[in-house]
Amino acid sequence: MAGEGFFKGMMLTFRHFIDTYVDDFKYGLRRYSHDVDNFEVRQGTQAAGAFTVQYPDEKLASPERFRFVPFLVVQDWDDELNPGKDWCTSCGICAKVCPPQCIWIVRSDDPVTGRPVPEPEAFFIDVDICMNCGFCAEFCPFDAIKMDHDYEIASYDRTTNHIFDKAKLSKEYRYWNHIAPTRAQEEAAARGSVEHKNFKKSWVTSKEDLAKEEKRDEVRTRKEDAANAPTASAPAAELDEKEARKQAALARKAARAAKKAGGDAGGSPTGTVDEKEARKQAALKRKAERAKRKAEGN
Repeated sequence: MAGEGFFKGMMLTFRHFIDTYVDDFKYGLRRYSHDVDNFEVRQGTQAAGAFTVQYPDEKLASPERFRFVPFLVVQDWDDELNPGKDWCTSCGICAKVCPPQCIWIVRSDDPVTGRPVPEPEAFFIDVDICMNCGFCAEFCPFDAIKMDHDYEIASYDRTTNHIFDKAKLSKEYRYWNHIAPTRAQEEAAARGSVEHKNFKKSWVTSKEDLAKEEKRDEVRTRKEDAANAPTASAPAAELDEKEARKQAALARKAARAAKKAGGDAGGSPTGTVDEKEARKQAALKRKAERAKRKAEGN
């Protein structure tokens, strides 16, 4: 029948309209009273009538996958190894994949060597241009950028408050674990460790690795001390005696060498040496001639 669907829709709207007044009458002044904590009842599955949230006094909980302005993850400040260190390596992938191009990164260099340092010197995001797509967080290879849940950032000063710098963007890892605990645990499991071991940087070191390194240093120090112990503990008189014996041995060796050289020079005149050399050359010549005749005869 024509108009049946329209009639059913209007009846449903009218029923909700009546339920709104019935629900208000049932609650009376307690419905929106600040003294009564009935928010879950009014917004639950059994609620009827108008589903109104008295914002800003009341706020609905944001889902874990809700995304707003990105933020940078830094190590917790109470971390014993690397407090407040950036996970970001300033690789620039987030700036390349950003559709509205609202991310600017300034890479840092070592002032001594001039080599690049794996952390950003400056990081800016224009939150008025950001479309909250989450591509930067999705493509980040180091899990260093996440999507925040804080949507109350409106202000009248765009240039000062709406261009976030590194100080505004940096938040501790515990903040991400607080607003999205399930996702944080899933990401940690995918990485293989909560300590972020999947990428090894100079400032990312597990406590086990640090303990091993300290143990190796201790063993190395003990070996060096043991090697230097005899020299360090030898008395000055003993050292002087050893040095004297060494010098005496070198002097005797030099005297023997000089005596030997003098004896050879006195017992072998120059003529005798020349005669011996002549006989040696003649013998070699005769030997070469015999070898030549033998080769021609064959």
